[in-house]
Amino acid sequence: MSVRLVVDGGPWRGLSRVEVVRCARAMMLAVQMADAELSILLTGDDQIQKLNRVYRKKNRPTDVLAFAQREGEHGEHAGRLLGDVVVSIPTARRQAEAAGRDLSSEVTILLAHGLLHLLGWDHETPRKDRRMRQETERLCAAARASARCVPVPRVKARTGSRANGDSIARRPARSGRQR
Repeated sequence: MSVRLVVDGGPWRGLSRVEVVRCARAMMLAVQMADAELSILLTGDDQIQKLNRVYRKKNRPTDVLAFAQREGEHGEHAGRLLGDVVVSIPTARRQAEAAGRDLSSEVTILLAHGLLHLLGWDHETPRKDRRMRQETERLCAAARASARCVPVPRVKARTGSRANGDSIARRPARSGRQR
């Protein structure tokens, strides 16, 4: 399983890169997509508004966009690649404050929602919306459960990547003498 995280315009206070990748991995396991690849972009309102305007013809920011690679004319050539989930952190922060949640919880909900769209879920009818909300909650529960099993480092971090493609946090380099 490979999760690629790109942070545009960050760092975003209240959000851990390691935690975002961990949540995404837990959700992919919950939907039995352990062999898949996922890209996540955390960005601002300006960038997501541009994407929303170009791809959905809606000239306003939105909270999350999902670009599935397994759909469309050449979807059969996507292989392991699920697609891209784009999250606007300023919009997520506003929604989190309005709902009384922290930013990390809101981003987890948006990642679950985006992942489900990549897998073909939609919410165009009340029944489908209800089912998608239930599945979103199931994925968020899987992410919360993984947090209890795996300690999340609380260090100021730079990103790097593992051989499997996952983004990781590395401790900042020490200054001064080496031991």
